[in-house]
Amino acid sequence: MEAYKQEFIEFMVESDVLKFGDFTLKSGRKSPFFMNAGAYVTGSQLMRLGEYYAKAIHDNYGDNFDVLFGPAYKGIPISVVTAVAYSKLYGKEIRYCSDRKEEKDHGADKGSFLGSKLKDGDRVVMIEDVTTSGKSMEETVPKVKGAADVEIIGLMVSLNRMEVGLGGVKSALDEIKETYGFQARAIVTMEEVVEHLYNRKCQGRVVIDDTIKAAIDAYYKQYGCK
Repeated sequence: MEAYKQEFIEFMVESDVLKFGDFTLKSGRKSPFFMNAGAYVTGSQLMRLGEYYAKAIHDNYGDNFDVLFGPAYKGIPISVVTAVAYSKLYGKEIRYCSDRKEEKDHGADKGSFLGSKLKDGDRVVMIEDVTTSGKSMEETVPKVKGAADVEIIGLMVSLNRMEVGLGGVKSALDEIKETYGFQARAIVTMEEVVEHLYNRKCQGRVVIDDTIKAAIDAYYKQYGCK
């Protein structure tokens, strides 16, 4: 596992973004772990977050893209800090764009988007915090495709939860590729998280002990997929 992935796993725990316990997800599933990117709140946290995303995007998609698109709301700050980090790390200017939940009907920037306008020929990398079922893409992809003649080359999320998507067979990320025709990748997978944290101290404590590991294993027997 790459060093930046190990650092990112510990960073999620340190930032109180990745938690272990008993949680009910938006999908209704009962999960022994939960990720909330909204817990990244400080300048240093956001700076590091952008750098991890930039490294993962560079590793998976290279430099041949023009726009980072972050769906509202959590995708907005992620796309901004990643664009900043990409410029810093790789010297390439990437534009950011996000959608609005409510269309703005006044001012010079009225419309359904904020940040850079999408243009014909743009190559777009979508960016989100986490995708459990892939349902968010049902709204986001038509918006992006409807704004201009763009090519979506991939999606990057923080964590691949490695569980079945809406179809109940394949992972959400695999379903996205099958449905929309572009790759969906993650900075780290839940398998990598468990491998790195199981019975290992992080911030002075073991966050995945035998009890949590057993709960995660049971969860994946019901919802998991490779």
